[in-house]
Amino acid sequence: MGSGSINRVLLALVGLVLLVLGGSVLAVGLGAPPPSWWIHTGPHDVLLSKAERTRWRDTDWWWPVVIAVLAVVLLLALWWLTAVLRRHRLTEILVDTGDGEGAVLRGRALESALAQDSARQEGVAHAEVLLQGRRTARRVRVRLQLEPNVDPATALNEFTAQALRHASRSAGWPSLSAEVRLRATKHRAERVS
Repeated sequence: MGSGSINRVLLALVGLVLLVLGGSVLAVGLGAPPPSWWIHTGPHDVLLSKAERTRWRDTDWWWPVVIAVLAVVLLLALWWLTAVLRRHRLTEILVDTGDGEGAVLRGRALESALAQDSARQEGVAHAEVLLQGRRTARRVRVRLQLEPNVDPATALNEFTAQALRHASRSAGWPSLSAEVRLRATKHRAERVS
């Protein structure tokens, strides 16, 4: 299971829990009878009674522990948010032109060129390319849709030897790591008469 799938599952679970709790609070607040697992008795019951609010006031450890736990939860939430929102697509590439200046190449332009080069390969019906990573650690994710009766090993070797090598040389890189997923084109069965 990939990190994207794990994020979706976690978000779905958190969303479901919040939806059930929020819906229960709203329903009880509007006058619906509280469920059996509900901690309060009705819509006019307060969330925390005065006794519950002042229960730990005299202990020295209570507030530092509460603040520390909330700070850890906040930091974990911020870390998760930045991990989810971080851009995975490499948008610009610095290409060494040999004159000391360099040129900036858009990541989508390299993706498009690599996809077109891959699609021209014999036996490839369609190619999708995504350039990921950082400027110093680049990699591509490629999906090749193969024609029926094409040997996947041959298609992969041709892609590596031609399209991928051409893209890395064009950008001035010694190599470019790739994750390639191969999928065969679905076709109707041929009728034999």
